[in-house]
Amino acid sequence: MSSAAILASIFAAMLVGAMSPGPSFVVVSRIAISRSRLDGLAAAAGMGVGGIVFSVLALAGLTALLTQFAWLYLVLKLAGGAYLVYIACRIWRGAKEPLEVSGTVEGRSSIRRSFSTALLTQLSNPKTIIVYASIFAAFLPKSIPFGVIVGLPIGIFAIEFGWYAIVAVAFSARRPRQVYLSAKRWIDRSAGLVMGGLGLRLILSGAALR
Repeated sequence: MSSAAILASIFAAMLVGAMSPGPSFVVVSRIAISRSRLDGLAAAAGMGVGGIVFSVLALAGLTALLTQFAWLYLVLKLAGGAYLVYIACRIWRGAKEPLEVSGTVEGRSSIRRSFSTALLTQLSNPKTIIVYASIFAAFLPKSIPFGVIVGLPIGIFAIEFGWYAIVAVAFSARRPRQVYLSAKRWIDRSAGLVMGGLGLRLILSGAALR
């Protein structure tokens, strides 16, 4: 199989995974609808960088390390779940607060915060690297061509950023924003419940490994 065919197969599988609803979708859509389109795109970039990190770690063999040392995988799952619950609590507490329009300096700070929140959310679930490694194992040959090694992180960034950029643009449009402003408290609380539920599920699944 040629390098192009290998990359195409992996990217197709990764695109399906990126489009599956989860914490990342909740975070990017809420950032885009409650802050700004630029914040949403910054969050999408955070997801893309997280994808690069996971792809490099999967290629480097971190999956084998997590399999060998079960306690490390457990710690990562518990820490990731705790982070998602923390984000859920922040969303819930902020549900009653009015939406503020940031100035220029605060806007730059908001963009950095949006990027870091998305990046940490992406990295909070160690199961993602297992998914990456499983897909890589299914399609990569024993001897990986150099072009594939270089192309994988770039392509995965493009997939993650591209999909979540679409999400950010869609949810930052006028109509979704108007709907959000009219029902901010209930939308935020619903998002908090979803995020908290995902975090608790991650924690419970980690506890089950003990």
